[in-house]
Amino acid sequence: MQVRRITIPASLFSAVLGLVGLGNSWRVAHQLWGYPLAVGESIHASTIAVWLLLLLLYTLKWIQNPDAAKAEMHHGVQGNFVALLPISTMLIALAVWPVSQPIASLVFLLGFAGWLLFALWHVGRVFTESGAMTNLTHALYIPWVAGNFAAALVGNALGWIGWDQLFFGAGLVSWLVLESVVLLRLATAEPLPVALRATFGIQLAPPAVGLVAYLAVTPEPSALVVHMLLGYAVLQVVMLVRLLQWICAQGWSMSYWAISFGVTALALGAQRWVEHSATAPVAALAHPLFFLANGTVALLLIGSIWAFLHSPRAIDG
Repeated sequence: MQVRRITIPASLFSAVLGLVGLGNSWRVAHQLWGYPLAVGESIHASTIAVWLLLLLLYTLKWIQNPDAAKAEMHHGVQGNFVALLPISTMLIALAVWPVSQPIASLVFLLGFAGWLLFALWHVGRVFTESGAMTNLTHALYIPWVAGNFAAALVGNALGWIGWDQLFFGAGLVSWLVLESVVLLRLATAEPLPVALRATFGIQLAPPAVGLVAYLAVTPEPSALVVHMLLGYAVLQVVMLVRLLQWICAQGWSMSYWAISFGVTALALGAQRWVEHSATAPVAALAHPLFFLANGTVALLLIGSIWAFLHSPRAIDG
């Protein structure tokens, strides 16, 4: 009997980012509104299981189908998603932290080292190798922006005071620079191919995750900065709703998980500010954004289960 080759895409690790964000949001919801703590802890436990399963499957991909794995890593767009593996590893430390701080620190350091090495290699390729305008998509945010923001968030939780602000600054400036590049490509080049439109969901992540990182690394956060980041993130949600039919033209795709990190971070950022200072309009938005995050992840889970039951190859890249 022929053994089926594992070909899962690295982009599946975006599900881990979204689930970690949702679990953290439920933890804060317990503190703010008395929601059951068991829900958040169950989400984190499930997230760890998903992360371990994806690590196993991705390792098998490199063993069974190394040519496909190498091609993905060197691809102009798909290569950015490989950074999700170490980034998700860093964020898993947040799920492990209440159980074992030493293990959480070890997991974070492994993820941090993997992300830094990959990001340096990847950025070196971008600077030294010619590329096509079509490669300038929102996926560029992953290794440069998401990695630094994740390092800031988890580093702060682990006590890397000072270093966390360096990572936040690197992520913030990278976002501002890259956004102008990506938006220029959208305005001047041909429209995104149908298969790449799901990457548009990543547009929500920088302001939303940046908000959570800002609140984590800033001893006395400014209401003005919080409102600026939250306002821009909400604007991205409105724009994504406006473009939903265009983005979803290909039908169901596991790539839609790309939006999960941003939408859960948006809810978490609003909750964190309410913890600090329950000012309008954030206090009014916190609950609706929490429900939006839960509804979005629920739809993604339902779509993923439905796709897998109807076609196990739906998770393949």
